[in-house]
Amino acid sequence: MPITAQSAETLALNVLGWLVGNDELLPIFLGSTGASTEDLRVRASEPEFLNSVLEFLMLDDSWVIAFCDANSVPYDLPGQARAVLSGGDVHWT
Repeated sequence: MPITAQSAETLALNVLGWLVGNDELLPIFLGSTGASTEDLRVRASEPEFLNSVLEFLMLDDSWVIAFCDANSVPYDLPGQARAVLSGGDVHWT
């Protein structure tokens, strides 16, 4: 069953919270996105920023697994949330 935009945003906020608590990944996220710690607070309600959080998480399967395991979330849910926030599935082929 597809998730709603509100559920996708909630999941992305949970990912953001997980990233903020991860001393190893947070600097990588900030460096790769150009976001500042201030941006994390100010832009956390913007769907496009939340989409970037999910896109970052999905760069590495081990990050997805770590987040999902820590939050009891099915492994495919971050991808579904990203698809909702981006307006549709991205096909790389």
